Amino acid sequence: MAYVAPIHRATSIRHALRANVLSPDIDDLVVAKANRLEIWRLTEEGLVCLQTKLIHGSIAMLQCLRPKGSETDLLFIGTDRLHYFNLVWNPLTKQLETIERVIEDLAEPYMRHSSSQNKCLVDPTGRFLAMHLWEGVLNVFKLPIRKGSTNKLERLDQVRLTELFMKSSTFIHSRTGHPTIAFLYKTQLEQEEARLVIYRLTHDDKGNTVSKFDPHKDRELDVVIPDPYASMLIPVPLDEEKRYHVRNTEGAKAHLGGLLVIGETLLTYFDGLTHRSVSSVLQDPRIFVSWAEYDGTHYLLADDYGRLDLLTIDTNLETTGVVVTGMTLEPLKVGRSPVITSRASNLVYLGDNTLFVASHHGDSQLYQIDMESATVTLVQSFSNNAPILDFSIMDMGNREGDTQAGNAFSSGQSRIVAGCGAYRDGSLRSIRSGVGLEDRGILDELEGTRGLFTLRSYGSDLVDTLVVSAITETRVLSFDREGGIEEIYSFQGMTLDTETLLASNLPNGQLLQITPRSVVLLDPEVGTVASKWDVPSGKSITRASANSKWALLSVDGTSLVSLNLLQNLAVNVQQGQNNSGSQADQISCIHAARDPPDLGVVGWWSSGQISLIDMASLKPLHGESMRQTEDSATVPRDIALVQLHPPEISGPTLLVAMEDGNVVTFNVSTKGFSVSGRKSVTLGSNPARLHVLPQQDGTSNVFVTTEHASLIYGAEGRIIFSATTADDATFVAPFDSHAFPDSVILSTDQHIRICHVDKERLTHVKALPVNETVRRVAYSPGLKAFGLGSIKKELVGNEEVVSSSFRLVDEIVFKELGSPFPLNASSSLEIVECVIRTELPDVGGNHVERFIVGTSFISDGVEDPNGTGGRILVLGVDSNRQVYQIVSHNLKGPCRCLGMVDDNIIAGLSKTVVAYSFLQETSSSGSLQKLAVYRPAALPLDLDVSGNMIGVVDLMQSLSLVEFIPAQDGDKAKLEERARHFEPLWATSVCHIEGERWLEADSKGNLVVLQRNVDAPTEQDRSRLEITSEMNIGEQINRIRKLNVPMAENGIVHPRAFLASAEGSLYLYGDIAPQYQDLLMTFQSKMEEYIHVPGSVEFKLWRSFRNENRESEGPFRFIDGEMVERFLDMDEGKQELVCEGLGPSIEDMRNLIEELRRMH
Repeated sequence: MAYVAPIHRATSIRHALRANVLSPDIDDLVVAKANRLEIWRLTEEGLVCLQTKLIHGSIAMLQCLRPKGSETDLLFIGTDRLHYFNLVWNPLTKQLETIERVIEDLAEPYMRHSSSQNKCLVDPTGRFLAMHLWEGVLNVFKLPIRKGSTNKLERLDQVRLTELFMKSSTFIHSRTGHPTIAFLYKTQLEQEEARLVIYRLTHDDKGNTVSKFDPHKDRELDVVIPDPYASMLIPVPLDEEKRYHVRNTEGAKAHLGGLLVIGETLLTYFDGLTHRSVSSVLQDPRIFVSWAEYDGTHYLLADDYGRLDLLTIDTNLETTGVVVTGMTLEPLKVGRSPVITSRASNLVYLGDNTLFVASHHGDSQLYQIDMESATVTLVQSFSNNAPILDFSIMDMGNREGDTQAGNAFSSGQSRIVAGCGAYRDGSLRSIRSGVGLEDRGILDELEGTRGLFTLRSYGSDLVDTLVVSAITETRVLSFDREGGIEEIYSFQGMTLDTETLLASNLPNGQLLQITPRSVVLLDPEVGTVASKWDVPSGKSITRASANSKWALLSVDGTSLVSLNLLQNLAVNVQQGQNNSGSQADQISCIHAARDPPDLGVVGWWSSGQISLIDMASLKPLHGESMRQTEDSATVPRDIALVQLHPPEISGPTLLVAMEDGNVVTFNVSTKGFSVSGRKSVTLGSNPARLHVLPQQDGTSNVFVTTEHASLIYGAEGRIIFSATTADDATFVAPFDSHAFPDSVILSTDQHIRICHVDKERLTHVKALPVNETVRRVAYSPGLKAFGLGSIKKELVGNEEVVSSSFRLVDEIVFKELGSPFPLNASSSLEIVECVIRTELPDVGGNHVERFIVGTSFISDGVEDPNGTGGRILVLGVDSNRQVYQIVSHNLKGPCRCLGMVDDNIIAGLSKTVVAYSFLQETSSSGSLQKLAVYRPAALPLDLDVSGNMIGVVDLMQSLSLVEFIPAQDGDKAKLEERARHFEPLWATSVCHIEGERWLEADSKGNLVVLQRNVDAPTEQDRSRLEITSEMNIGEQINRIRKLNVPMAENGIVHPRAFLASAEGSLYLYGDIAPQYQDLLMTFQSKMEEYIHVPGSVEFKLWRSFRNENRESEGPFRFIDGEMVERFLDMDEGKQELVCEGLGPSIEDMRNLIEELRRMH
């Protein structure tokens, strides 16, 4: 049985508007993200989210209505399942409530979908609503004006339209009070043109009878727009100036109050009363995609390339009213350069010169506008992963060639690297499980920090002093109980005119300070020196560490010194030597363990070893080489021996930060101090610093500062490497003070921050802008790099130029390696279709890293002279990290997908699946030889391989299992179909799960688990794939990647795959353990009775399988993790009702659901 849960929710914003929802006095921003409705409010700090509501349906429409006599707006929601409802804010319950019943459109099986997106229009009075749902049909609704029912929509009529191919439509501001609607359309689907027509929506004055929309009788205007590419209508409000109507309109001028038609080369204004027009030609062609009204004569326009323009309607005040004389377009700028925003799906003007850019293709943004200078300033950016086109799973653990299974996502050691966004908004994003850091204070003007130490002043029970060490001085900051900060210039006798290597309070009340010249024990009460040890003349302390009993020092990197802090700094000195004791070595790092206090750890430069030593004698107790191979030269650079888990569960853990950016962990035995369980995790490409953060329960966390700053801690018996938002941190120290309880203090190159660590796991996203569509991502652990197939779109002299390339980027910081490999074999355009990483034999028969790229040629009406429709490329990477071509194999059509069976390449072409053998003939050339061919039903879109079995999903006909049979006994190799799913499905992705089970996703958001019964008695049964689980996820899944994670002992769910959607979501798919299946199915059914969402659409209906051929009654053998996890948000009374009759207690179910939540 199947389980799916979101690990990162949808971030794409397709719909946004400004409305008075929560308050009649304050405008709010309402946005729709897949199946979530969010209400944001503009504050001095930017936009703040006030409400988030789950809807049982993907939001396809969002509008606001204002009932008569109401001070707030209603929200009209339409879903992809054709359910429509109004929501109103109840100030007493502080909830969005559904008004009356849900409207459901039952006409779907008998109608043809509109050629454009479903659209909802509201007239300027907020009383009439019209919906385009089907081609040639308009649905009209009305808010009545009689008391008691002003907020309940009434259906007026469903009318036929002769205007089939709509480009845009809008209501127009009317002087007569009659609702008027305009359509911009074309008469032929394949031929561009723009025709504008205007109708009155209703016949009668009361607005109860809908017009018949007869093109011969009811059209008030019918005109052809000279710009055939016009695609946008903007209603222009009426001017408050009194207008004198001229009966003879032949010589009348266009007055303010009408309609703007926005084209690519032409702007046209139409008077809403006389229909007189004024046109202005654009200097540069633009493809406008969204607009927002600033005021009655100024409009903000966004184009396809992210440029923002200010459209101004030029007017003159004449005796007849305000006359429109023309339109001007002015680009908005940042400084002196034109502003480039994310491609807008919506523009929303929020007032106070603030503009919100809602985006599906990139990050949504908040801008401040200066109308006088026509400039904008970015105020806030909102991360958006959508659309995720492809991704790879990078296991940051198991980096030393071992064959262990992968790590769970929640451990922080598994990292998803995804190609997100489109064209200029394209980026490569790293997504990890992590913890949040909440800033509580920032100290500016503290740069060049070399160390942070937190102390207690004399008599204080909590930390109240911060010591900041710099290269030439030490500064001391004192904190009062209210959080006030003061710099003090003397503190308990400390030396402040030099760098401080270490400062700490000792259990006996003394203060320890270590500088490059001395070690001093101070009496905090009187500020005098209790004991002091000076470095021999001409030498200095280079590294220092201390616990409650010992100070461990490295002098000049060659001598090891331990000082007994309880015996007036009694000295032990030893010359540097490695564990074997055979030759002198230099000390790279040291650590004095907190517990046991008599244990120290030393790292060595030349040998690359670590030594566990006895602090009293400095004799080695155990040595361990950190180099796994003979040619390795890596060196330990920082060490920490800490108790990550409670002592009753596990012994201490030794963490070693290596020079190459890896952090190696060992389990340390308290008897004999031997080390075991070596494991390496990549957290950066440069040496990390380890900062120990003691906890109240006797355990410690470790904050790692590097390119991917992480918090290491123990949970559920395993080590968690959680990502943080402090990638710029250099030093970190615990800071549990009165004003800032349970906090940490961290320094950067610019300032010092006080932060609170929130242990609740989140997904942390780091983005690298590529400014191209990253269409395909493949990860090579051997090369420690990602291969990217990208598409670039740019304007060159007002001409759109599209190109495609393959490139390498570093696995840690995403730095580009070498030069991009251009895909330019076509006379028109060659586009990357698929990229995989594999190992293929070279000339000597040794398997080496290779990338295989499939492409397609976009002919644009001109066929390739050689009849080529695509290529398969085999690419190598040389020692300079430069990509070079080994094979270029021409095809008659595009190569859509690729896979490997042993050393054979499996390619999904335009109408066939072909197996190729690869032969490398020289170091830079090779060839592909066709071995076998299989013809699917239509077009192979994706494939996955398990052993010799290939799962191929077809454009229309679902999944087929094809076996590759190698050549043997003189017979040629074959591709033979073994099983098929005999049900139409417009597939998007497929993944082998386990055994005979496969997971498939389609374009309607359905997830289907298919299984082959190899033990069936008849061949017909064995050749049929049966559905074992199915559910609708509500989003199109673009890619599924398999996980190789071991099943936890007594685990509830075994994670199997990650899924990425077009809306920016990431999901975790897993198999439920047999002993929990019935319990979770019953539990989910009972949860449905107590979960109520806006719209009141049933959970079963929302999650039921649905496509053009059939619709189920609910999810089949599928558990929705998001649904069952809402149990934790219920009050205890409801939890009791849900658990009644289940068997397990409330506490047992809470623990079970908490464990499910911890998986992601």
